[in-house]
Amino acid sequence: MAIASEDAIERLSMLTDEADDLLKATFQNMHQGHLTHTLMRFLKAREWSVPKAHEMLVNCLNWRVQNQIDDILSKPITPAGLYRGIRESQLIGLSGYSKQGFPVFAIGAGLSTFDKASVRDYLQSHIQINEYRDRVILPAASKKYGRHVGTCYKILDMTGLKFSSLSQIKLLTIIATVDDLNYPEKTETYYVVNVPYIFSACWKVVKPLLQERTRRKVQVLQGCGRDELLKIMDYATLPHFCRREGSSCSGGAADCYSLDHPFHQQLYRYMKREAERKEAENGGKLGKEGSFPVEVPIPEAIIEWELHNKLGDASGRAMDTPS
Repeated sequence: MAIASEDAIERLSMLTDEADDLLKATFQNMHQGHLTHTLMRFLKAREWSVPKAHEMLVNCLNWRVQNQIDDILSKPITPAGLYRGIRESQLIGLSGYSKQGFPVFAIGAGLSTFDKASVRDYLQSHIQINEYRDRVILPAASKKYGRHVGTCYKILDMTGLKFSSLSQIKLLTIIATVDDLNYPEKTETYYVVNVPYIFSACWKVVKPLLQERTRRKVQVLQGCGRDELLKIMDYATLPHFCRREGSSCSGGAADCYSLDHPFHQQLYRYMKREAERKEAENGGKLGKEGSFPVEVPIPEAIIEWELHNKLGDASGRAMDTPS
């Protein structure tokens, strides 16, 4: 590590020590004993500017306290039918681990409909998976591989992508903003596979709404990405949509999106145990499980995008369609 980097980490650490007890408590829960790696994430996210990284970190800690993020894993989404609907329409799963021990998350970007729950519910589900990854999945991977594992890979399957998917751009950008501001540098690479012909047009709309550091991590692979992905992971880790039989990609492997998949079963059981533990700590009293609003500022890029489209409609002209 360069001397300048070490100096930046030390300075940011000293500034963090000045935080109040509430912020220190949530920070400890967030870094899970890996203080230096956590400080580095925020420094990288702000181009190693200590003042900007400190501002970002403090804003993140305040967000965690104000929205009770430390308790979000003790708030399973209920009733069960609602949670199942979320899992059927917000497609995500853990397919395994790379050769270096990074968790590999599969995301059905093209087939996710986000039409069976509210924006709040989908956002809550996303944050719960983030927190479960950071508190359970990554520590377990670190223990298994004998070194600190603090990031993951994400494989985005564009099968089924349509122009109508852009109707969910506000929700998706809010989720991306939560990750950018509060979970920076947690993803090594975003691999995009099974790209249809309309992807380039959709990408022209989505790309400006993402942070530059996120855009740099996106790699679009040919076909289902099998050959490229096998360089960093074993065949058993490939998501079902990346398996090739003959000349096509096959779903012969276990569907890691399914609520019956071990990842989702373990996640839900973990949340139920946390809810029971929290209830016991509070003398048998616990607030409504499903009530967990999280405040997130609407990104300026989304406001501008919506204004642009509304002005296009009001003027009677067709909205700009990417070519």
